Amino acid sequence: MMSTKTIIAASLVSIVIASGCAVSQSYKEEELGLRKVDLYSEKTVVAEATSYSKVAPGESKMMQRSFENAPPMIPHDVEGMMEITKESNACLSCHAPEVAEAVKATAVPKSHLYDMRNNKALADVSQARYVCVSCHAPQSANEPLVKNEFQPEFRSKDGAVKTNLLDTLNEGVQ
Repeated sequence: MMSTKTIIAASLVSIVIASGCAVSQSYKEEELGLRKVDLYSEKTVVAEATSYSKVAPGESKMMQRSFENAPPMIPHDVEGMMEITKESNACLSCHAPEVAEAVKATAVPKSHLYDMRNNKALADVSQARYVCVSCHAPQSANEPLVKNEFQPEFRSKDGAVKTNLLDTLNEGVQ
């Protein structure tokens, strides 16, 4: 004879299976993605033109970071600045610490002047952080395809515009 617990468990499993097998709404493949086109062909895909800021460096407004210690977006036009090599980095012509204040630019943070592998301060920007666009990108003025409802929480009052990465890097590490 079956126990009451076994009967209840079997009933619950049956209900779950039956509800999972119930007829659900089906979708065409063209309705699944954000682009609303055939998923197996790129022939009809036409990307929306990306609209980057045309505001000149020095005239742009600093953008809030997406989350604490997130790399900030580039708020100005970067036309002609993106060939970054060891010999040439247009970003540092304004954002190097020794120049930034004079040209009213944001200086690269201390974390960029630090060798994290050897745990020592550097005189110049670390080679590991030299290619700025590895982390920083120009902000597009296009409307997002999906509404973002994420609300960042910053632990410090200036966390939306400044980093404290070097101070918090090993937080919680034993």
